Amino acid sequence: MTKPKSQKTQPVPAAKRETKIGNVVKLLGRKQGATIEELIKTTGWQEHTTRAALTGLKKKGHSIKRDKRGEKQCYRITESVL
Repeated sequence: MTKPKSQKTQPVPAAKRETKIGNVVKLLGRKQGATIEELIKTTGWQEHTTRAALTGLKKKGHSIKRDKRGEKQCYRITESVL
């Protein structure tokens, strides 16, 4: 006796995982950009790691502009190759 073949189901694509660098890109993409303090609070990284991440984004083709928001430096993505 043969068993009936079960129907093959299509795999459900996994939802994209939220990443820290993805969150950084979102914050930098805002009109007002983000301060180092905001990026640190979002990621939990230390200041030097956060600045290194900005450098890494520049190397990947993002154009990051530094402005002032009041007395604080803020960073914003102005162009992106992505």
